[in-house]
Amino acid sequence: MDTDRADEALGQRIRHLRKARGLSLKEVAGKAGFSIGLISQIERGISSPSVKVLTRIANALQVNVGSLFDDGADHDEVEGNGIVVRRKDRRAVRFRGTGISKELLTPQAADSELDIFMMQIEPDGTSGDESYMHDGVEAGIVLEGAIWLTVDGEELHLREGDGFRFASQRPHSFRGGARGLSRVLWVNARRLQGGGR
Repeated sequence: MDTDRADEALGQRIRHLRKARGLSLKEVAGKAGFSIGLISQIERGISSPSVKVLTRIANALQVNVGSLFDDGADHDEVEGNGIVVRRKDRRAVRFRGTGISKELLTPQAADSELDIFMMQIEPDGTSGDESYMHDGVEAGIVLEGAIWLTVDGEELHLREGDGFRFASQRPHSFRGGARGLSRVLWVNARRLQGGGR
């Protein structure tokens, strides 16, 4: 899927989740800490949100970030009552201008408390200049290359085989290493309000 179509699909999914929860643009913007205009542009597919922006929108909608990967297609490809998703059917998103792409490796579900992603980070890829926070815990392992992970202002250099874990409420950001593409198996877990599966 090209970037413009991916932005449109992402915007449609965010609009669908917002309306399903009976929330106005103003309410989501207020909860996420962004302008109504930015949320509207994202929903219309004319703005490509960063990792930080998507995380805050997901929190405002009270869903896991993985829920935003749904492109509106039928979910017949998720087998075993939502237990298995085949490699060819995984949801993916590329963050335009960031050098980051993120592929959901586990079946998509709005009420998921645990999602596993394959992150691909270009050498100049970055989650943004500012740190961000959200609910939950995250952990991962660098499968290939190297990344710089900043948590609470401390910059940590992780190389192939290095793992990490931290509370997502701690200010954090990340960027690619100096050479080549980096691949990170990244896990996000959080307790959803009202429980989950």
